Amino acid sequence: MMRTLSTKREKYRHCKLKALSVMLAITCSFFSVSATIPLKQVVKDITYLAADNLKGRASFSPEIDQAANYIAQRFADIGLKPLQNNLPLSKAPINSTVNSKDKPALFLQTFTINQIQVQTLNMVLNGQEINPEHLAIATTIEQLNWQLGNAQSHVINKTDNLRKALTELNQAGGQHLVIINSAHAKSFKAYQNYFNRGLTKLSLEHRGAIVMVLSDENQIENYAVNASAKITKQSLTNVVGVLPGIESPKEIVLYSSHYDHLGITDDGKEIYNGADDDASGTTAVLNLAQYYAEKGDNKRTLMFSAFTAEEIGGFGSSYFSQQLNPNNVVAMINIEMIGKPSKFGAGTVWMTGMKHSNLGALLNEKLIALNTQIYQDPYPEQGLFYRSDNATLARLGVPAHSFSSTQLDKDQHYHQVSDDISSLDLSSMHKVIELLATATQSLVDGAVTPTRIDKTQVATQGKIY
Repeated sequence: MMRTLSTKREKYRHCKLKALSVMLAITCSFFSVSATIPLKQVVKDITYLAADNLKGRASFSPEIDQAANYIAQRFADIGLKPLQNNLPLSKAPINSTVNSKDKPALFLQTFTINQIQVQTLNMVLNGQEINPEHLAIATTIEQLNWQLGNAQSHVINKTDNLRKALTELNQAGGQHLVIINSAHAKSFKAYQNYFNRGLTKLSLEHRGAIVMVLSDENQIENYAVNASAKITKQSLTNVVGVLPGIESPKEIVLYSSHYDHLGITDDGKEIYNGADDDASGTTAVLNLAQYYAEKGDNKRTLMFSAFTAEEIGGFGSSYFSQQLNPNNVVAMINIEMIGKPSKFGAGTVWMTGMKHSNLGALLNEKLIALNTQIYQDPYPEQGLFYRSDNATLARLGVPAHSFSSTQLDKDQHYHQVSDDISSLDLSSMHKVIELLATATQSLVDGAVTPTRIDKTQVATQGKIY
């Protein structure tokens, strides 16, 4: 039986107290950095971020703003500097003229996105009106009135690869009419359902559309398409803090996570707390920021970012990437779901896209003496390199990778209401944070510089959806 909110709150409070009592009893740590990464603060941060009263931190919700304010206040208390909005780092890296301790709002990087919802879609093909159930559209154009020749026409036969064809059209952009053989009815329905939920775009710079028709027609003699869409703007917020470098201030090591999640269930009775996804990563970012700020000897500039809207398309990292010069980012350590032991054991972590740069090898050099390592992504078939915020920076050539411990093939809590703090192993999570502090120290010191990612080897984003 599904839990009610009241029952879940009781369990949550019990688990919180249990976690605190058990974890605070741990007196030894896996690595020497534990003295400056207090377990008590780790527990406090994730307890707040995964709490029921934040209602799953859904994009556009009041509760995600509460989470942003908490992160901003932590950055201010730690002593970080805010990144000046709308200016590349190379021109004005840090807003150092104000006392950010008194103004946590300076860490908030707010921007707008475009939400697109189709209002009408009608089509006549070869003189026959098409049933609306056999039509689908992805568009960034508010009004479409096509006649033969207004759009590029394509026919997907029963043996063709529909997904590949649509991906290529999406990446190319433009205006396309796609006739899809009924053998692909199941896949067509999935695309239709996806597009019917509406699209979200950071920019409307590219105006394009793909109209899909489920039909066994092989010839296109004539057509008429009429469609309309409503475009509205909404605000989203990243939280970004900077620890200026002592010797190489223009060289940036970026630690990141996403702090948004899925909100509540449709009936409003249950919460997707997102404790592992990704309150765990955000907790790591906060505590790594505190660790390095207290050390105060970072030669390179360290940037700490909690991105919004990862779950709805990675818009936080996309906007962020436009606010600085990506050539200045030496490496991106994106921390994604570290709340439970990996398949390699408690306190271990794996890294996506290890083949794209030598970052993994450099980090592992710091771990040899500890007889451990950062492992290669054990789930390559999942395409995880492209499924988190690192992908945005990787497309710009940054050695940007995600670090995780989730066992995707066994994790029954992923994107479920059961992803709450009671499902986590806080001891393992704490060790992972310490491991990342140890492994990335040579980046912080300026001792190593990873190879850049070959942008031509990274799949591009779509222009329409």
